[in-house]
Amino acid sequence: MDITKLIRDNIRRLKPYSCARNEFKGEASIYLDANENPLNTPYNRYPDPLQESLKAKIARIKNVRASQIMMGVGSDEPIDLIIRIFCEPGQDNIVAIDPTYGMYQVCADINNVEYRKVLLHADYSLDAGQLLNAVDGQSKIIFLCSPNNPTGNLLNHTEMEKVITGFNGIVVVDEAYIDFSPDASLLKVLDHYPNLIVLQTFSKAWGMASVRCGMAFASEEIIGYLNKVKYPYNLNLLTQSFVGKQLDFESRKNRWVEMIIDQRTSLAKQLTDLPRIEKVYPSDANFLLVKVQDANQLYNQLVEQGIVVRNRNGISLCLGCLRITVGTREENEELLNVISALNDPLHNSGIEMRKAVVKRTTNETDIYISLDIDGTGQTDISTGLGFFDHLLDQIGRHSGMDLTIRVRGDLHVDEHHTVEDTAIALGEALWKALGSKRGIERYGFCLPMDDCLCSVALDFGGRSWLVYDTNFNREKIGEMPTEMLRHFFKSLSDTAKMNLNIKAEGENEHHKAEGIFKAFARAIKMAIRRDAHNNELPSTKGML
Repeated sequence: MDITKLIRDNIRRLKPYSCARNEFKGEASIYLDANENPLNTPYNRYPDPLQESLKAKIARIKNVRASQIMMGVGSDEPIDLIIRIFCEPGQDNIVAIDPTYGMYQVCADINNVEYRKVLLHADYSLDAGQLLNAVDGQSKIIFLCSPNNPTGNLLNHTEMEKVITGFNGIVVVDEAYIDFSPDASLLKVLDHYPNLIVLQTFSKAWGMASVRCGMAFASEEIIGYLNKVKYPYNLNLLTQSFVGKQLDFESRKNRWVEMIIDQRTSLAKQLTDLPRIEKVYPSDANFLLVKVQDANQLYNQLVEQGIVVRNRNGISLCLGCLRITVGTREENEELLNVISALNDPLHNSGIEMRKAVVKRTTNETDIYISLDIDGTGQTDISTGLGFFDHLLDQIGRHSGMDLTIRVRGDLHVDEHHTVEDTAIALGEALWKALGSKRGIERYGFCLPMDDCLCSVALDFGGRSWLVYDTNFNREKIGEMPTEMLRHFFKSLSDTAKMNLNIKAEGENEHHKAEGIFKAFARAIKMAIRRDAHNNELPSTKGML
């Protein structure tokens, strides 16, 4: 194929701007050629216009030649440049699958180039014959996205290669999500097809969306034209330097991808089990296309709960669909909890759902807590302190609340911040989950345990106070400092805005600590119980 014949005449004739760094390559002791400020090194100097060092690293990772790479501001810059290079405005046209990434049409419209859509099959598979039937003598580019956005599926390689070999123009395959489909890239056949351009990005698997750095891979001839048309210093020094350093951590990127794929499988399975979900489509990307009952309503309900997904209800072949990006395990659990609550008949009856999620991050700790007051006592606790996990587990199991607590803290320093910050976050979760407090019993309990007598009385009246009357004769129980028990309940009572009175006596220190937490949990169970026949505030003041 003669690529030159596909290039617009004015682009073939174009004499590109020659910047100072194009004219001189190498190292010098004094630079007086580019009218730069001589101060504030290295930011005073223009960056490498062709990103040679960065391309060399990428070439090794991607197993291509550096001369086959063009670097862009995300993938959007090369998309626009490809259209400008090959399509004569007002004359030529572009053919693309539908539905797909919307930026192809936006760039076509900006460049005044006709954009022709060819529907995928109902299962989102590609038919090369249908796509090629839409081509005429003025068709210059075909856009394919694999894995496709928003459908999430890989396009069939055989069908894609039929398109590449059957079209006398440029075929662009956008592989923004290819890292989530190992060994599926067309980079390995790049040298076989002179009309193929493959797009990839650092925005997805590499976690650098805000950095805005993408790549176009093609023959040296096509890359030469892309470099000819792009702005001279399109990738700044900060971007080149940062991305170059991140490439040294490819193993970390691979771990992220494994985690996301694992969460994608788990999220898809759990979404399928929810009654409001009609279908979860198979995905080879880091998102799921999900058909739901009343997509617009569910989208708005999720937004009200602070969760934003993408509403694809108005896109071809995506009627009733939401596109859900795979998040962390905690984010996915929160999404599932919210959708599950929205499916709950109690939610539709107007009864207040008593759930909360709290994320608290400081320099010392990173904490996630999910709390369902009206649960069944299911717990998932991990703080890094075994006995502390055991005590927190008692709160969930004996109060009947579903409780997930995950903490990463500076235990290499000591246990103080982990215990204190967990208490603060748990108190905040209780306060949020209780909501208006209408209909609750409000008050609390006492418990004997073997040789110990533990008394806990509490009041969710909105005023924090702690009376703590107990002593421990051991400095630690397991890895848990006993002095931190009082501190835990003080921080908890402050943030939950509860009045808390704790007294305990006994010989066995383990039993005493465990008894306090069990009694506290039973006190909570009593205080949070709602009267089905009374939805008023349990307060003579009219407020809590």
